[in-house]
Amino acid sequence: MRKLWLRWIGLALFVVVLSGVMIRLGQWQIHRLEGRREANATIRVHRAQAVQEWTAVMSPGTAVSGDDQWKRVRVTGRYDVSHQVQVRYRKVGDQQGSEILTPLRAADGRTVLVDRGFIGRKADGTDPDITDIPAPPSGQVTVVGYVKGNENGKDTAVVPVDDRARLINSDSFGKVAGAGYVNGYIVLMSSTPGQTGMTPVPFPELDEGPHLSYAVQWFCFTAIAVGGLFILIRGDIKDRRKRRDRAEKRHRARPAPVGKPATRGGVPIDQLTDATTDQERH
Repeated sequence: MRKLWLRWIGLALFVVVLSGVMIRLGQWQIHRLEGRREANATIRVHRAQAVQEWTAVMSPGTAVSGDDQWKRVRVTGRYDVSHQVQVRYRKVGDQQGSEILTPLRAADGRTVLVDRGFIGRKADGTDPDITDIPAPPSGQVTVVGYVKGNENGKDTAVVPVDDRARLINSDSFGKVAGAGYVNGYIVLMSSTPGQTGMTPVPFPELDEGPHLSYAVQWFCFTAIAVGGLFILIRGDIKDRRKRRDRAEKRHRARPAPVGKPATRGGVPIDQLTDATTDQERH
């Protein structure tokens, strides 16, 4: 029985730790679901608002706040193609590719990054070279788009190398270009004059994603683990009872021990004849 108790305690500790991890993963998915719902609500509100001048939302030296993201703004200026950056490993729908960030010098002298759109990979699965990217309109351009905050990560991701990066960060891009960019960037929805050869990055899908189903799965796994522990302990108890019952049956079926017969002169008494007995008497 001692071995069984040790087995049960070890399994119980394992299930407790495993359940704690799975519960935390489920809570994490619930947290992501809440964040997704908040973001969707913000997008819906800002999409319904009128387009604003970009200066009303984006200010020099001030980071784009969560409340400012997804607001639609208008900016007029000229593109600086010489400091264009290709941001790789992007996806629109099922297509892999990259997004093109081009600085736009506004009429007031400030410079803001504009995500001009998405360009898919070539037939051989590689991204087009930066020199092959369709050029933006020359001269003065008016861009209407929505505001996004900087993406943060390691320097290897946010600092452009050979005009390529993996994350969009206006502060890092500005340092490499030797210019000060306004914090955040604008994702182009339309421009006047228009551009060709690129697909504007659409608003994200306003669904809740798979987070709720993932959370339910983790909580179900927790219930299965706890239930499995009790089933295993119950099975051990049943097996122990069965072994004890089989041992008792074998004991009851064993024949009673037979004592040694009485002997006389080495011969069992019940084998002695009456004559032999009479002779012994005389």
